[in-house]
Amino acid sequence: MALSGQRSWRPPRSCDNYWSEYKHCKSMWSRFNHYYTYGTFPSCQQWKEDYYSCKEWENHRRIEAKEALQTSERNRLAEQKKFTPVWRLRKDPPKDWNMPLNQEKPQDS
Repeated sequence: MALSGQRSWRPPRSCDNYWSEYKHCKSMWSRFNHYYTYGTFPSCQQWKEDYYSCKEWENHRRIEAKEALQTSERNRLAEQKKFTPVWRLRKDPPKDWNMPLNQEKPQDS
């Protein structure tokens, strides 16, 4: 029974998606943009490893490949969540939300 549950598991993305992300990461534009933004070149190795793990899972159903993909996706999601939002979110609308805008008065004052 446990074996059938393992066989029905699917990677969170298609294997082609991992390869596309790797190719995009290695592109000159992506490398330039990352270097301009962060001062370092991007590390694209994880996308390549994920692609090979995905192919290994599709072809041979190896548990190690499945666990590697799951760990990589969890790490990727944790990395995205650790950044704080730029804007402070409101809980309620402003008190005067329904009032007409004063077009003559500048908003910065």
